[in-house]
Amino acid sequence: MSNEFHGAASAPKIGFVSLGCPKALTDSELILTQLSAEGYQTVKTFAGADLVIVNTCGFIDDAVKESLDTIGEALAENGKVIVTGCLGAKPGADGGNLVRQMHPSVLAVTGPHATQEVMDAVHSNLPKPHDPFIDLVPNAFGVAGIKLTPRHYAYLKISEGCNHRCTFCIIPSLRGDLVSRPIGDVLTEAQALFEGGVKELLVVSQDTSAYGVDVAYRTGFWNGKPIKTQLFELVQALGELAKEHNAWVRLHYVYPYPSVDDILPLMASGLVLPYLDVPFQHSHPDVLKRMKRPASGERNLERIDRWRLACPELVIRSTFIAGFPGETEDEFAHLLDFMQAAQIDRAGCFAYSPVNGAAANDLPGMLPAELREERRARFMAVAEAVSAEKLRQRVGATMQVLVDHAPGLGKKGGRGRTFADAPEIDGMVALLPPEKISKTLKVGEFTKARVVGTRGHDLVAQPF
Repeated sequence: MSNEFHGAASAPKIGFVSLGCPKALTDSELILTQLSAEGYQTVKTFAGADLVIVNTCGFIDDAVKESLDTIGEALAENGKVIVTGCLGAKPGADGGNLVRQMHPSVLAVTGPHATQEVMDAVHSNLPKPHDPFIDLVPNAFGVAGIKLTPRHYAYLKISEGCNHRCTFCIIPSLRGDLVSRPIGDVLTEAQALFEGGVKELLVVSQDTSAYGVDVAYRTGFWNGKPIKTQLFELVQALGELAKEHNAWVRLHYVYPYPSVDDILPLMASGLVLPYLDVPFQHSHPDVLKRMKRPASGERNLERIDRWRLACPELVIRSTFIAGFPGETEDEFAHLLDFMQAAQIDRAGCFAYSPVNGAAANDLPGMLPAELREERRARFMAVAEAVSAEKLRQRVGATMQVLVDHAPGLGKKGGRGRTFADAPEIDGMVALLPPEKISKTLKVGEFTKARVVGTRGHDLVAQPF
């Protein structure tokens, strides 16, 4: 649910809920920015609002159910609902719109990345009160607009859509092919976020490594200087901006292409965090072929070794799918061996779930749900053992921690994250009460801490 922004008593009230991934969250931020710029007030509740906007997810069955249930709840409590997001682009059984089939009384339905269409629907049902300048938007980061994250970190979307056609995924049918944002626009937003106090910028897209491919890496401009629309130049520029503001840059959804090798020296030098979120999905070449993954699994171990040689501090997080159609016990064993050999620091795993419209549903060899789930559990047992050992190796180390939670100035401790921990998906650092009476902790600031132990997926550290 969005933060509440207080406007004039007469300002029209819009209830807002954002579901799904960080890409959907950035869509929500754009809509919220425009709503606030036009004088609408956003509130936390459905009841009492003049209308409700639901930004949906349509990727896996559980996400579809959550989105449809939320729309139903909003209709029941409010009655006037606008739907946007990936589920809004999903067809129903008869080829019509799924949302309209399930909830025919919604006011309007749009797909993802559709700020103007959403605003048009809002204007049709709730006329805008006034149109102040963007820099008067309350709680916004200037041209970067409103953010739904805590003020000390923010997602920065660099492109929309994807050119790959992985057989388990329907994202291209929902969000379209890759469209890279102009590099000057991306850097302008990043600068506004850093100047507004953001201490961690999380770069997201469907395929971060492919940034600029769709425009043939054309030359853009930033601060009057030419700069190529290309990942290395973007990351270098983001790192230099971050350095000016004593902030972090973290890269997500990076495919293991050879071009990524060029970024490792930037990580080794400290310009950007030595952290890569790489969605490997599997290791066996035959499974990857059936998945139509864009990178071959055969050289991924060599690539990881090369990355760690270039940047020994590198932390790798990844996601995998267990029980993909046709996966044999030998192919699954190959994945477990890869997990051990690659020493992936943080790993998540999904049991394969048939997604309506995904090409993988037509592949032979669909495995029983029980076997898929059993393989997921076996994978996670291996992944968690690797991760736990990696955490134990940090005991005794001094690390920089970004504070996320510090009640009472942290006199009784708090919670934070190291460079190895992305918010909400990785572990965290449980901060003990500081050794010195004069030491305080403040949300959004860094503190040095000595790691004294581990607790499951988390570290325990003593600030000093």
